Amino acid sequence: MSERTVIAVPRKSVGLSLVLTFFFGSLGMLYSTVAGALIMIAIEFVIGFLTFGIGLFFTHIVCMIWGAVAASNYNTRVFGH
Repeated sequence: MSERTVIAVPRKSVGLSLVLTFFFGSLGMLYSTVAGALIMIAIEFVIGFLTFGIGLFFTHIVCMIWGAVAASNYNTRVFGH
């Protein structure tokens, strides 16, 4: 008789990802994608420095989209739907 192992992992909420990235920017992306958050932190540092902070408006929107897509992709990859 073979044993069945069940691993329980929670879903990642796309809504929560959007809220976190809205309020915390690239740091909020840590909820949905650690690698993406680290990449965006580096990009925001460079863009913020080169544009005196004005470019952060655009990177903030990118963070929100990337975080939501990453949470959705995680759910699709882990749960298959």
